[in-house]
Amino acid sequence: MYRSEERLDDILGCAVENNNNKKNIIIHPIVLLSIVDHYTRVAKGTSKRVVGTLLGEFNDTDAIHVTNSYALPFEEDPRDPMVWYLDHNYHEQMYLMFKKINTKEKIIGWYSTGPSTKAADVEVNELFRRYCADPLYLIVDVAADDLGYLSSPINAYFSVDDTNSILKKKFVHVPCTVGAFEAEEVGVEHLLRDIRNTSISNLITQISDTINSCKILVSRLKESKSYFNDIVEGRMPPNHTIISIIQDIFNLLPDFTESGVVHAFSNRYADMILTMYGMSCLRSVLSMHDLVNNFSENKKNFEASMRSCNLDV
Repeated sequence: MYRSEERLDDILGCAVENNNNKKNIIIHPIVLLSIVDHYTRVAKGTSKRVVGTLLGEFNDTDAIHVTNSYALPFEEDPRDPMVWYLDHNYHEQMYLMFKKINTKEKIIGWYSTGPSTKAADVEVNELFRRYCADPLYLIVDVAADDLGYLSSPINAYFSVDDTNSILKKKFVHVPCTVGAFEAEEVGVEHLLRDIRNTSISNLITQISDTINSCKILVSRLKESKSYFNDIVEGRMPPNHTIISIIQDIFNLLPDFTESGVVHAFSNRYADMILTMYGMSCLRSVLSMHDLVNNFSENKKNFEASMRSCNLDV
């Protein structure tokens, strides 16, 4: 059995790399599934949040791959957000067991189900600094509604020194993406295949996806408008990189002043409407066919019952 000091030295010897030098953060599907499972088992239907450790790998392309995670015992006082408890002994023992399975996975940070940062998060983050030079803080909104696609339910943060206060830190948001290795992609495809509603046609699915894409587009346009309003009113300095990207987006838009483009869009829309009309006609014919079969079956049953009644008499 390891003593506490030996366990800590062993862990610190494997997790000293600074995450802040890594700009690209990639969250793998198994991590999201584990976090949702943790929340479902412990805190579903309550206002509590769950906390756990993030494990991952570093590569030579300035990327952090968050590839695994495990749950931690965590409690906090709902009346006083600064009163909390995290079992770091359990955390150290769990990591030593995970290390025996995969030595490449290091402690790179921690997660919670937020759904936003809280007052005690800076202190919890400082606790994880014992195991990682610059821990990554991942917030996953597991209770996002069906319209959660309008905003990402995953947010990543690093802590930095607060310039407005001495000896204090604050969280800064960093971009993150969801990615997977080839084997994980195969597993995700099988999961999606199991939960897919086979009673819905591909056309209806395409229409639903188009509606969702339009909603996302509207939300992004509103964000861009708000960003430019902040620049015009002096609340935010202009970022030439962002402005250049937005300009590239506008350059890719089709020119609707050309008759050829308008004609192509009209043909595409007409083809889709024709397909929808054909599907509606086919659905009506099938419904009428089922109705006729049902009527014929009921008539046969009624005649059979009448004959049996006559025989009994």
